[in-house]
Amino acid sequence: MTKPEILEAQCEWTADDVSDESLWTEVLSESETKELDAALRHALAISNDVLDISRADFPLEGLASRLARIENELINGRGFVRLRGIDRARYDQTEMEMLYWGIGMHLGTPWAQNKHGHMLGDVTDQGRAADDPEARGNELGGIALPFHTDGSDLVGLLCLQNGIAGGLSTVANSVSIHNRLVRESPELAAELYQPQPFDFRGEQPEGGKGWYTVPIFTACDGRLFVRCIPPYTLASQRHPDAPRLTEAAKRGLARVVELADDPQHHVAMELAPGDMQFINNYHVMHGRTAYRDDRRASSVRHLKRLWLETRVLNQRPDYFQNSHSDWTRNRSASRLRVN
Repeated sequence: MTKPEILEAQCEWTADDVSDESLWTEVLSESETKELDAALRHALAISNDVLDISRADFPLEGLASRLARIENELINGRGFVRLRGIDRARYDQTEMEMLYWGIGMHLGTPWAQNKHGHMLGDVTDQGRAADDPEARGNELGGIALPFHTDGSDLVGLLCLQNGIAGGLSTVANSVSIHNRLVRESPELAAELYQPQPFDFRGEQPEGGKGWYTVPIFTACDGRLFVRCIPPYTLASQRHPDAPRLTEAAKRGLARVVELADDPQHHVAMELAPGDMQFINNYHVMHGRTAYRDDRRASSVRHLKRLWLETRVLNQRPDYFQNSHSDWTRNRSASRLRVN
């Protein structure tokens, strides 16, 4: 077993390092919001379906350089950003989705998120039970979601509206957690470099197994890549044919969870309507606090989600390539309306 190494120390941060929200909040200027509005009108003149709109169809001559800098910071720096300044009250949901899609296209190429081929997804209460073995986090309402990663290079969230309480977005630095584990418990870190089982949540290819294996930590071209979804790894054990977790893997995973939950390693942020959050999925785990909706008052937490393939990364491990052919062939966009 190869001894794990410290990776990308320049991307490490603690909660104290990012306590100043202005460090990771990019506030759009008046001229930039006007440019976004013009790009929106240009795109809508072509189609009101985001799937018809390419990067070229959403021209951002001025803002493009700022978004390129943000993309580079996501991959080579802090790993997360909140984009603020769009007036949610000015736009209906279709327009907000197009604004989000257009900005996302300048940060990367959309990636299918599930078996339905959703290139644009929804994070809202979809009536699934927390103990449903095939429910995914974006479908669950009310409960807190533990720190985890998703399945792409970048993950984006757009807040359309909030519930009546709670629902803060939380981000934890996977690089700091990995490097601390390497320093303090290298044998546990090494175990997490071995393939670990994950539950497919019922979204495996037809006739395929209900689980797959991917290392939680991977080093590639001097970079750290993390795939960590603790509930899915633990749930994989419901499949009799799935590999059994070793005691070292259980301890290592528990330590990752403990470190992510430590306030030293994470920060919580409010996403107000119109705000967008983008994170480096390999360097930042994300979650949320519990929240409450009030459907009678039309106060239902609703976010849109993008998974993006960045243009900054030159190399990725094979299992982090955008190659879910069985998902991508169904290319679609989720159209949920919660009110």
